[in-house]
Order: sequence, then C-alpha cells, then structure tokens
Amino acid sequence: MMSTFSTSTIFFLLGCFLLGGLYAWLLYTSKSGLKRKHNIGFAALRTLLVAIIAFLLVAPLLKFTQYTLQKPVIIIGQDNSTSIKQVEPNGFDQQAYQRNFKELQKKLSEKFDVQTYHFGAQIGKGLDFSYKAKLTDADAFLKKIKEEYINRNVGAVILATDGIFNKGANPLYGLQGLKSPVYTIALGDTIPKRDAVITSLNYSNIVYLNDSFTAEVQVKVFDGDGETAQLSLVYNGKVVQKQSVAVKGKAFVKTIPIKVKADRVGLQKFTIEIAPLKNEITTKNNSQTFYVEVIDGSQKVLLAAAAPHPDLAVLKEAISSNKHFEVTLALADKLNNIKLQGFDVIILYQLPDASNLYTTFISNLQAIRKPLWFILGGQTNLAGFNQMQNAVSLNLANGGLQEIYPVKGQNFTNFSLAQSDEKVISGLDPLLSPFGRLNVSANTTAVLDQRIGKIDTKLPLLFFANENDQKLGFLLGEGLWRWKLNEAQSVDSTGFVKDLISKTIQYLAVKDDKRRFRIVPSKPNYEESEEVYLNATLYNKSYQPINEPEVNLVLKNQQGKNFNYVFSKSALGYQLNIGNLPPGSYSFTGNTLLGKEKLLAIGGFYVTPLLAEYRQTTADHRLLNAMAQQSGGKMFMPKNLLQIVNEVSKNDNIKTVSYEDRRYVELINVKWLLALILALLSTEWFLRKRNGEV
Repeated sequence: MMSTFSTSTIFFLLGCFLLGGLYAWLLYTSKSGLKRKHNIGFAALRTLLVAIIAFLLVAPLLKFTQYTLQKPVIIIGQDNSTSIKQVEPNGFDQQAYQRNFKELQKKLSEKFDVQTYHFGAQIGKGLDFSYKAKLTDADAFLKKIKEEYINRNVGAVILATDGIFNKGANPLYGLQGLKSPVYTIALGDTIPKRDAVITSLNYSNIVYLNDSFTAEVQVKVFDGDGETAQLSLVYNGKVVQKQSVAVKGKAFVKTIPIKVKADRVGLQKFTIEIAPLKNEITTKNNSQTFYVEVIDGSQKVLLAAAAPHPDLAVLKEAISSNKHFEVTLALADKLNNIKLQGFDVIILYQLPDASNLYTTFISNLQAIRKPLWFILGGQTNLAGFNQMQNAVSLNLANGGLQEIYPVKGQNFTNFSLAQSDEKVISGLDPLLSPFGRLNVSANTTAVLDQRIGKIDTKLPLLFFANENDQKLGFLLGEGLWRWKLNEAQSVDSTGFVKDLISKTIQYLAVKDDKRRFRIVPSKPNYEESEEVYLNATLYNKSYQPINEPEVNLVLKNQQGKNFNYVFSKSALGYQLNIGNLPPGSYSFTGNTLLGKEKLLAIGGFYVTPLLAEYRQTTADHRLLNAMAQQSGGKMFMPKNLLQIVNEVSKNDNIKTVSYEDRRYVELINVKWLLALILALLSTEWFLRKRNGEV
C-alpha cells in the first residue's frame, strides 16, 4: 500500500508553513521578556500548529493505492449422475480414474486457485464419486460458474462427464458468455450396449369413464436385430394387453400405439413393460408407469315441455351427440309422474306453461334444486317463471312476441367459443321472445346478448346465474330450429348450434365442490426429485375462507407407515411442503377442529421413480468435443487426464492478474493529527506558563 501527494498539494503545504511562520513572527517578536532561544522554540511550535490547522481547513484528500495479485481460478466439475457408473467402457478402471483425478487437482493447485464441484440434478461443492444423482444438468453448472465467478480471473473450466444431459438446456449453448476455455474429460462409452428401452410415453392425463384412450410408447432396442420383443400393459398388477414387436436393425426405434379403456373412476395406475433381452445391460429402463385421472362425465338430462315443438328435436339431437349425455324427453301428462331425482340437468322448455297445467311437476322441481335451463317462448307463463327464481324478472307488456337477434357476449369465460363462431352468430335468424320489461340481477354472465333491429341492447339472451348454490340457465326466446336451418344453408357450417347446446348442458351439469374442508395435492403424481406440496382450504358455515384453526395431516406410505405433519398458514388457506418422498403410493387424512365441529379430508397421490439416467446410456463424446473446440479447450480421455496440467500451464491466456485498488481518505479524519494538534497546543501553553508568559 502507498499514499501519494500531488505537486500542487506540496506547494500548498509550503504556503501553510509560511502562513504559520508569519503568524509566529508577529506573535513572538514582541515578547522581549523571553530569551532568544525560547522565542525561537515557541515560534516553531506555533508555526507547525498554524500550518497544520490551515492545511486541514481545505479538507485535503490522502490517496492510498494497493496492488493485489490474483492467481487464475481453475474450476473442476465432476458429473455425479447414475449414467457414469451404469455404463463403463472396456478397460476403464474407476479406482485409477479417481486417483488420477485427485492428482490432477493437486498438481493444478500448486500454481492455480482450484475450485471443485460435483453436479447432477443439483450442484455441490467438492468432488463426489458416488454417482447417485438421478438427473444430469450440466447447463446449470455452467450458469453457476458464470454467476458466481463474474469479474474473477477464471483461467479454465475442466468438465468430466459423459455428455448425457436430461435436465436443463444443451450445455453447448451454456458456453455463451463464458470467456474461459473448457477442457472436457470424456467419460462413458459411445458404443451402444445390448438393451431394450422404453424411451418415452405420450398419453392423456384425464379421460372419461368408459372412454378409450391411446398411449403412444416409443421403444428402442440396441443390438437385438432379428429378435422379437414382448410389450405388455399392466393394470392393477395384471397383464391386460400384450404385443409382439419384431426388431429390425442394430438400433431399432418404433412408436407403438396402445389402446386402453378407462373402466374405473379415480386416479388409475398403468405400467408399460418390455420383456428383458438376454444379457442386456440393465432392466431398469424396461418399464414405465403412468397415471390417468378417470372421471365420470355421464350426465342425465331431462327435456321437459308441455307440447311438441321443432326446437325440442334440435335440443335432443345436440345433447345426444355427446355420448356422455343421456337425454329423456317428457311431454304433457308424463311430467307430473316423472322422478326428478335421477337427473343431473333439467331443461324447462316454455315451462311453466300458459295454461298452468303442470303444477305438481313444478312443485316437485322446486323441492330438489337441480340445475335448470329455462327456455322462454310464446307459451311461457311469465308470472310463474318470475316466481320460480329471483335472477330474472320479465313483465309482459302486451302479450306479444318480438324478434331478437343474437350477439356474442363480452367477457364470458365459463366456456369458450371459437373465433369463427362470431361470424356464424351474425348470420343467424332472430328468436321470438315475449315482449316486456326485462330485469336481470347483477350476478349473471351472458354467452349471447340481444340485438333488436340494428340496436345492440346489451341485455342478455343466453346467460347463466347462480342462486343459492343452484345453477340456472336462461334462453329468452324460441326458434332454435331456425338456427339449425341457417347452419344447413351455410357453406361454412361449423356445428355452432350443437356445440353451444352441448357446452351449455356441460356447464350446468358440472357439480361445484361444496366441501368446507379440502386438502388437494398440487398434482396427482410427482417424480421422486420433486417436492410434494399439499394445499388445504377451510370454510365456515357462511362459506367464507378462514385459517385460524390448526390443520393436521397423517400421511401413510404403501408399507403402512404413518407420518404426522402440521400445515403452515397462508393468506387465505394452508400449505404443506412435505419435501421429497421415495417412489410409491401415498394416502393422507387431514383433520381440523372448527369450534366443536371436527372436519376430515382424505386423498392420495403417487411418487414415480426417476429413470432418465437409464433411458439413455450411450455417451455423447461429440458434444464434449464440440464444447471444447468452441471454447478454445480440448477433449481428453480419462487415461490421459493428467495431460490437462501441461495444456493449462502452456496456455498464455491463463496468467496471474494484478488488481489496483485506489481509495481516498480525508486528512481531517486521521485521528493522530488531532492528537498532534492537542499535543502542540498543550506543550506551548505549558512552556509559556513556566516562563511566566501566561
């Protein structure tokens, strides 16, 4: 460290001494009672004191410069994933490799600052040769280097891996922004080993009960030319399907569709297996498990009307086109005797009727509180309609009908309509609606609005409401058969009418979850590398979310062992992070006490094993060579890894860097100067006192 003064500072300091000398001369030339040597001594003290104070008055800065030397940093990254140990080339000695690797670290440490890491799915400090990581993310390792060693003298990066990555981006792209050469150590074997692998699986996560879905399985077979592989589908521990796959070529790849029928409600577990080949390198990649949520989407719909009408045929056809809907048409006298409890949605076509003949049916209907779809027309008893619900009030003006054209509603999100539907809607004929004054509650959402003539009224035509947890739908007009004819005449027919009716029924039929206490996993199945999160919600009797009571959970694994947890409170509910769990099926029971009421919630989820490291076992040395060439480094085989020491040492770009650190300090902040001033003042005063001048 060194401090410096500029030339101007030195001249200013001399000026301060001259000022101090002048002041001392004026002060002590008049002191005739002192001896000459005393006057000279007192004048010298006063000169120094005044000079120091005058110099400090201009707040001078003292500059300090420090030089530090930083050796190049050599960063070593060792791939700790399972694939490294899974496939080793002929002649590879793991113990010798580890000894040489540590020797490499030792020799480099003599001249450089060596930092070591191991990586897989996560990145850790130091070397680890356990090869237990179940994923490889080399790109994350390179990102960590660029972030943590920014503005550092990084001389080189040494990367020991097999070139297989199954998490994150391609590490070749991760070199962007890295200014240091990368020396790669090519582990693994580039020669494919005899193996049968299920490499990927595509399927639908959610299917309806009794529907069939297709799972597409990609199978790879190495070194099995001319053999026959057996592919099986296992469900509930039993083989339900088998296929024979003829293998052609040394590197055989084929995508095989498997059709599966969903015949049980809930989260169902399926396993695809390929029979092991003789002498294959591993069987851990011969199977893959997947989970499908099967829901019961079947709905029973009652289409009720007082008399036949062309619209009824349109409605029945549209509803029946969805195989999950079962529609029953009930007319006239059949209405009063029909059992309503077995239906999920009830369509009231121009009911209550103008003659008010079916009061028993209406009375039974109001008692069960099922989702209702009111379709109004010229035969609707509007007084009875207004009494059945509070969401809509239509007061008849003159007993006539008016033509109402449909317009696509704004901000409707309960279900989606295609963009092309807007053109179809604009070409539809008007419906006939009772003429009167319409009042609609604020909590309705409209699919279609009304246009009368050329005026968009912003009043709803087809819309929904929720009244005391009862879903209600409204269509304020008859004449759907005209819309069907419009579609038949259009060359751009899209099936809009059928789609609109089907989506309306589907929306009304969806049952809202009214449980006051729920615990839901963030997803139905997790990989073993993922943390398991559970979310809980609790409602009081007014159905307002609360989170004051404590929520406990008992988790049971497939071996029957229980684990106890307590949820953490969040803004409007509860959350629990269980962390990573071993593969298997888990069930849980949650409980809480709301006042004196005990509430329970049950559920379950699956944790699937991570097998990505077994699905690709052939090393990619081309990638490692490309990384080395692109960064200005070089690729080495494990037996030659000690040669990296010479390569790094002779690289002229890898050298020690000198850093200059400058800092400025205000001289007035130097504490010893204050002590000097006080010492000078005290000394002068004491001597003058002694000589009788004070």
